[in-house]
Amino acid sequence: MEKTIELGGKSGWSHLSVANGITTGPGRFGYEAIQLSSNSSPVSSYTDLLLSFEDDSSFDDAGRYHVDTAGYRASSDAAMGKKAALFNGKNTGIQLSGRHGTIFGTEGWSGSFVVEFWLCPSIVENGETLLSWRSSRTVGEYPLYQMFSAVFTGSHIEWNLTNVFSGYIADGGEVKMEGLQTLIPGEWSHHALVYSEETGLLEYRVNGLLDDLQYLTTTGTEQGSVLPLYMGSPTVLELCPQYTGKLDDFRVLRSDGTERDAKLFSNLLLGSGFARYDIDGGRFESQPLAVEEGSSLLRLNAEVYEPEQTQVQFFVRSGDNFYEWTDSYPAWKPVSVGDDISSVKGRFFQIAAQLYPDGAGNVTPTVTSVSVVYQETQPPLPPFSVNAKAGDGSVSLSWSHSIDEVNGYYVYYGERPGEYLGRVAIEGDSPIQAGKGNVFKVNGLKNGRIYYFAIAAEKNGRVGTLSSEVYARPSIAQTGF
Repeated sequence: MEKTIELGGKSGWSHLSVANGITTGPGRFGYEAIQLSSNSSPVSSYTDLLLSFEDDSSFDDAGRYHVDTAGYRASSDAAMGKKAALFNGKNTGIQLSGRHGTIFGTEGWSGSFVVEFWLCPSIVENGETLLSWRSSRTVGEYPLYQMFSAVFTGSHIEWNLTNVFSGYIADGGEVKMEGLQTLIPGEWSHHALVYSEETGLLEYRVNGLLDDLQYLTTTGTEQGSVLPLYMGSPTVLELCPQYTGKLDDFRVLRSDGTERDAKLFSNLLLGSGFARYDIDGGRFESQPLAVEEGSSLLRLNAEVYEPEQTQVQFFVRSGDNFYEWTDSYPAWKPVSVGDDISSVKGRFFQIAAQLYPDGAGNVTPTVTSVSVVYQETQPPLPPFSVNAKAGDGSVSLSWSHSIDEVNGYYVYYGERPGEYLGRVAIEGDSPIQAGKGNVFKVNGLKNGRIYYFAIAAEKNGRVGTLSSEVYARPSIAQTGF
């Protein structure tokens, strides 16, 4: 008889024993699906600011900025980790004050830096502001206005860095970096502004692709002397003061005074931060699934979505108990969805799946459900006919053999029809293990009292259904076979 055990789908995913690098998200038919959990940016010695939004309270994961105000709601639709920030565009956003030593909290030379974040706008509207920092510094005896901002222009983002590069006087000191890639409402995109004090190169990248670059040097080329970044009086940094949509993993990296190589930041950013998912993927394993002893696994059916370059690889294993199982014993057997499976039998089945992202680590497959289809060992049929003959304090039973191959038979007895609760026989309480033969004598019964009997066959620990009932009344006048 074929039977099915479902994981996921309407049954949910609560019965997993291993869940490494995975989480749940929307699947097919309205059910939760298993998918890769996205990375969270790490804090390192180069982290100036990190807002991961993973905690319900607002704070800088690096502990270098104080969150003065936070006007957003948490969203489970995250680009990195499990949570993102959702803004409603109503002049709220986040205001931060940097401690001494941070880029936006210290006046003076700032070195190389990276500003990066994930963005998912609800609308793409001119004037929506993602980042705003306004200050001033004194040059000679005159105050010089400064601005560091990122604002929507059309369906792109425009960066404006005014009077923050010492010695840059072209265009009134205003440096603009314009995005080329069209931002689509409801879709996540990754943004990074990278500046190297070694080369003077300022780059703006969207989804890892170069959208704009400029050399902040005396010649405007890589041959000139570098015009360094100089920040003025510390003031509040505003994030998303006028923005409608989601923001995730807002991060600022900077040189620590000894390392001034933007390639370090670029490699750190593009090698790990840009990848939403671990390139090695994630894995889940079910708890051992109990079935009848001797059952055979026939196939796995699964509701799987595998975008281009992604993959889900399933594995199975089995055994008669799971008390000594390890990560590698019994050995896992790779299987394909829908294909016939052979030589996987036992009292317990276990299912595993390895999920792999695309080569860039930005797309995940999903598993909405897995159906384990197996063949349950049928219990042996009972004897077709049973005879009972009364004796003195005993009843002799005989029966036809089961048409199935069996390991033995059990004799059930009792003093009421259909109730086999006997405890008086010398051979033991009901049911009595009668061996492989088809003749058995029950002794120690009370003369004059009627007893009822039924026989069941047993194979591999499975006891089948009962035969038809027979009865007999022991008596001194009776004799056995």
